[in-house]
Amino acid sequence: MADSFSLDLTQRPRRLRRTASLRSMVEETVLRPADFIAPLFVVEGRNEPDEIASMPGVFRLNLQDLVRECRALHQVGVPAVALFPRLDPNLKDEIGTGALDEDSLVLRAVRAVKKAIPELTVITDVALDPYTTHGHDGVLNASGDDVENDRTVGILTQMAILQARAGVDLVAPSDMMDGRVGAIRRALDAAGHSNTGIMAYSAKFNSAYYGPFRDAVGSAQAAGTRLLNKATYQMNPANRREALTEALLDEAEGADILMVKPAGMYLDIIRDLREATRKPVAAYQISGEYAQIHAAARLGWLDLARCRHESLLAIKRAGADMILTYFAREMAQVLKA
Repeated sequence: MADSFSLDLTQRPRRLRRTASLRSMVEETVLRPADFIAPLFVVEGRNEPDEIASMPGVFRLNLQDLVRECRALHQVGVPAVALFPRLDPNLKDEIGTGALDEDSLVLRAVRAVKKAIPELTVITDVALDPYTTHGHDGVLNASGDDVENDRTVGILTQMAILQARAGVDLVAPSDMMDGRVGAIRRALDAAGHSNTGIMAYSAKFNSAYYGPFRDAVGSAQAAGTRLLNKATYQMNPANRREALTEALLDEAEGADILMVKPAGMYLDIIRDLREATRKPVAAYQISGEYAQIHAAARLGWLDLARCRHESLLAIKRAGADMILTYFAREMAQVLKA
């Protein structure tokens, strides 16, 4: 009896899922190598690439190896890299003096990459956490319990000018200080760098998923803990409307690209921002997102390749125009094959 049962349906969505070619014809979201930005960690010296224990397949690179990796990324179609320095602890202090060193590691890295692969877009972080002994993104107040907003912004504007002078294409303030985008834009323009763009970390949440990144740049080691509380300047993960407030302020102050960070747990924020602005929207698939996929895959609980692809597809589907991801090179290789 059950074998003869038939539904009288006009609409059967499964018709367009029947074959691989049909599925590809109606596919709404497509990942491309050009969608990705590769975050890279740079260190001083000539040592071999140093794998980050909490981020399998991600390495701290000396300048020579950094250039080699950037060339490989360019060859597989990744258009941009974001550089993050890992400094010797001896170069750190309470106010992040090393951030204003005109021959700092990150500035030398920018010059080396732009000389070797001039067509590659280079992005640099504008924040003090790699340079401070306490691991915070700015200068602490006298009591040491909060970051001084305006004093920090004054330092960040100087950082941005140095980075622009080194040849960076986009400066990326990740500090979440109030007013920093406008101050950086004015400073860059006044210094003759009106063509240097700003990729603003507009909605950066006080996430518990940043631990592996802090290991990578040494801010956790400097502070003596990977559990830094940045709640007074990074956003409350509970807040959705506030993210739009932050992003639209950055847009009004002159940001060229607006970013949401993290990405995977904040797809609703990416979608909200995509609908609220005509500016390009970036999303950062952060270290903890990368690490948890790898950890589950190593235990045999998840399929690494499928989860990697699905996680990035979801971010793009939510509305991101570009994705910072540690999967950039391997995904580009897969997509280009």
